[in-house]
Amino acid sequence: MKYPIGIQTFEQIIMDGYIYVDKTDLIYSLVTRGKIYFLSRPRRFGKSLLLSTLENYFQGRKDLFEGLKISKLENNWLAYPVFHIDFNGVNFNQPRALEAKLEGYISSWEKIYGINPGIDFNLGSRFENVLRAAAQKYQRGAVVLVDEYDKPLLDVLDRDEKLLNHNRDILKAFYSTFKLADRYLQFVFLAGVTRFSQVSVFSGFNSPKDITINEEYEAICGITEEEMATQMDEDLDILAGRMGISREETVQKLKDNYDGYHFTWPSSDI
Repeated sequence: MKYPIGIQTFEQIIMDGYIYVDKTDLIYSLVTRGKIYFLSRPRRFGKSLLLSTLENYFQGRKDLFEGLKISKLENNWLAYPVFHIDFNGVNFNQPRALEAKLEGYISSWEKIYGINPGIDFNLGSRFENVLRAAAQKYQRGAVVLVDEYDKPLLDVLDRDEKLLNHNRDILKAFYSTFKLADRYLQFVFLAGVTRFSQVSVFSGFNSPKDITINEEYEAICGITEEEMATQMDEDLDILAGRMGISREETVQKLKDNYDGYHFTWPSSDI
């Protein structure tokens, strides 16, 4: 079995035959029962893969989901306009780095939908225009996925209070677009590391449903013991044989050495 170490793209995992821990029944529950969600998880805990899976689902990529749980639940497989905002890979310690990142996204979307912003320098209103154009073109609401929504704040936290407040104001104004453009939206999902800034950043629109500690969605990221036992059955037996211990002892060793997102004991022990 091939494990997707460091791979966070759903399409690549499926197309290249890597093992995928099937969370698509939970994804179907999300998209059919709500509209705006928020999730907090530590870094390297599968948030980016979750957003990538959502992106492919809303693009109507039925072929990628063949054999997964959602293939027995979804019948329509419609394609929606998807706007994926990823704040990873940017150092927001620099002044105007946040504005430049958002400007890059919005200007590229404006070109796609043939929008001339003219003298409008307001990122929020320009994004609203993009969402309106997308909804009109597809004749259905747009989907917005935000990865590491809080990184522009965490990068400057306890370092530059002035820039922290500036970035917070920019994000607050930008996220308020979700309220102004509600009629053009089908689904919104924001993921990040922290929950501390929800009040100050999300106060410009109706608070998203926080599923961070929601029991129904607690397993939407990461790997549960049951998933390990059922979807990695063959490899557990191989690992037990290599270590010369029982399967039960192998599972316990994995649990004891798991720190939340990876296994910590030296690979020479395996």
